[in-house]
Amino acid sequence: MSSVPASSLSKTESPVFSGAVQPPAMLLAAGRGERMRPLTDHCPKPLLEVQGRPLLQWHLQALAQAGVPRAVINTAWLGAQIPARLGTAFDRLPLAYSHEDPTGQGQPLETAGGIARALPQLAPVFWLAAGDVFAPDFVFDAAAAAAFAASDQLAHLWLVANPEHHPEGDFGLSDQGLALDLPAGDPRPRWTYSTIALLRAELFAPPWCDIPVGNPLGARAALGPLLRRAMAAGRVGASLYTGRWTDVGTPARLDALNTP
Repeated sequence: MSSVPASSLSKTESPVFSGAVQPPAMLLAAGRGERMRPLTDHCPKPLLEVQGRPLLQWHLQALAQAGVPRAVINTAWLGAQIPARLGTAFDRLPLAYSHEDPTGQGQPLETAGGIARALPQLAPVFWLAAGDVFAPDFVFDAAAAAAFAASDQLAHLWLVANPEHHPEGDFGLSDQGLALDLPAGDPRPRWTYSTIALLRAELFAPPWCDIPVGNPLGARAALGPLLRRAMAAGRVGASLYTGRWTDVGTPARLDALNTP
């Protein structure tokens, strides 16, 4: 399959920044946050505060500083609270929303289903980050986005050292910079997917995904199987991110981040 060069991205919505064209971003903010209850009974998890700021705001600040032209945020659980809190722009970063459940009380479409729903608001290449992950040192690098857009990769993942709650990791990493779906028993090291990535819209079309663009039927699907299919074809790259990173999945992890 042909790659989508950086020059094909809309220049009206992807301004030149640091010599490279930045794509838009999608932030995942639709989940219920069951393990964070009771904190998430009345507040969506991405709005829980870390060091005085909503979790989602840390990504928004990094995206704005990197010159990303706009961000699309998906919502479901208590979803109306997110645009009410963040509005239509953060600093220089325009915000749009992909509402998966207008009532804010239903089930989200999972990662791949939610991305498929939001695709009409995105671009051939886009950044992805989960709104419940704290990664304040991560840089949404324009040069990395340009290199990805010029490649034939369907995804590029940032991997982190395995945290205590996920010691087995997710994917291997080859010497050539490819993410590997290692079989059980393979002795090579595995790393944990940080939930930060560059993705190509092509990944959400056959043969990788069978959900129509816009996900009009509300199909629920995870991203992992799509990535593994693309890994089998050698079309997923990866890099190691060594900065601060926390999956804020429990009240204890949130407390740890907020403890001086």
